[in-house]
Amino acid sequence: MKVKVVTLENKAAGEVELSDAIFGLEVRKDLLHRMVEYQRAKAQSGTHKTKTISEISGTTKKPFKQKGTGSARQGSLRSAQMRGGATIFGPVVRSHAVNMNKKERALALKHALSAKQKEGTLIVIDSTQVKDAKTKKMADSFKKNGWTAPLIIDAKIDEQFAKAARNIKHVDVLPSAGANVYDILRHKQLILTKDALKHLEERFA
Repeated sequence: MKVKVVTLENKAAGEVELSDAIFGLEVRKDLLHRMVEYQRAKAQSGTHKTKTISEISGTTKKPFKQKGTGSARQGSLRSAQMRGGATIFGPVVRSHAVNMNKKERALALKHALSAKQKEGTLIVIDSTQVKDAKTKKMADSFKKNGWTAPLIIDAKIDEQFAKAARNIKHVDVLPSAGANVYDILRHKQLILTKDALKHLEERFA
């Protein structure tokens, strides 16, 4: 399928052919859901931790004698019922990652790209290089084009463009090597450069 290529100023810059194998798939929401869960779970640090009784500092001496006090028997000041004592069945350091094989992850990315194309929110631009990379000027350009929350992907990020764009609310810039399902789906528009398209096609070849 062919789509129009525009500049950052929303001027026509020709056409480009999109691969049906990447941008023309029938979207599978179940696969996208699994991929988002995979990414969010993998991003969790899993460093939450409570102390067990063996990790609580304190004496091992019995607090008071077993009988004759009128109180319940106690064996340790480090027990869970004591102030400052252990936590029973508390969280431990662990990985939250779930399994998803490489082919499924690659397919999910194709479906995310296809979803944006099907919605009509996939925009192809010629380049991210601009002469005057100023945040205000770029924000005005995005507003004029109707790009309210775009994810901009290029094969190689122009440093000046990235600096100007990162101060604009809801705008993210990524290299094509970092293209991922979660970021694509959470933005309203997906903006790809021609170089990014070429890189993605090579990635899936």
